[in-house]
Amino acid sequence: MRTKSFILVAAFLAVLVVLGGVLYAYDHARANEIADGVQVAGIPVGGMSADQAAARLEREIMRPLERPIVIHHANKTWTLGAREARIRVDLSAMVDQAVAKSRSGDLFTRSWRSLTGEKLDADLRPSVQFSDASVVRLIDRVRKSVERPAKDASVKLSGVGLSSVPGSDGLAIQASALHRQINAAITSPTAERTFVATTHHTEPKVSTDDLERKYRTVIIVNRGQFRLRLFKDLKLHETYPIAVGQVGLETPAGQYTIANKAINPAWHVPNSPWAGKLAGKVIPGNDPTNPIKARWLGVYDGVGIHGTSDDASIGSNASHGCIRMHIPDVEKLYDEVPVGAAIYIA
Repeated sequence: MRTKSFILVAAFLAVLVVLGGVLYAYDHARANEIADGVQVAGIPVGGMSADQAAARLEREIMRPLERPIVIHHANKTWTLGAREARIRVDLSAMVDQAVAKSRSGDLFTRSWRSLTGEKLDADLRPSVQFSDASVVRLIDRVRKSVERPAKDASVKLSGVGLSSVPGSDGLAIQASALHRQINAAITSPTAERTFVATTHHTEPKVSTDDLERKYRTVIIVNRGQFRLRLFKDLKLHETYPIAVGQVGLETPAGQYTIANKAINPAWHVPNSPWAGKLAGKVIPGNDPTNPIKARWLGVYDGVGIHGTSDDASIGSNASHGCIRMHIPDVEKLYDEVPVGAAIYIA
């Protein structure tokens, strides 16, 4: 009885050994075969040998990746070739990955999967590298050709008047979005490799409207011509005859702003030799000896625009530095010019 049991056990073990040998031989014969259901970048390679898979991946991944990246804008075109982009595809790594995935599990799991036709659900990511710096250089070429900077509006003040140059919009490509699109496509064998560089307008930092607000009112004083020109909204509004400082007490040249205004102002006599015994005194506005008549528009360091009773001095170098005007003229100017308005003295 024992002998019979021993024989049965031995026979069973022998069958297992034989079956194991068969399974091992069966599995070993498929060691280089990729399991059904394995894909690389969506490309089925199941049931193929490593060499067959490599050939298919070269055909369906490498060759499409060799197509250039193309960017269009208007009638211009820029390209980035595979060599310049340094696109590198490691086919061996992809095939090895597919084989390794196919060999996952133990001998019995692999054999059962193969014998029953069970498929692996595996889509492997291809090993593709490229030079991002080359993409940046491509986009820089597009930018250099397409983009233009916005131009600020400007105003030039001179003795002859005021000239303005309107601002203009710039043009810029959507560089960041284009960069992301190219990077997403450059490693994909199925993605579109032609792009259109979209653009947007950029606004100047200083617009014409900004300058019109800043220079809504401008006074230009030409000492040589004895003329004061008033500009409103960047256009000549009125011209007045004036008197300016005499030799040695010249009206200071330069660009300033109207610092203060007053009606029938008091005269704070400067501590200057020319003032004589009046130096340092304050002459009330209603005092007949006060030379500042009707209105005052302060400019700089005691210099200002004011009316005068000495109408004969208009058109000459007659003042102690101030700008004299006929009284009706300065009254009109006073109402037109706010504190803070620009004044340019040439």
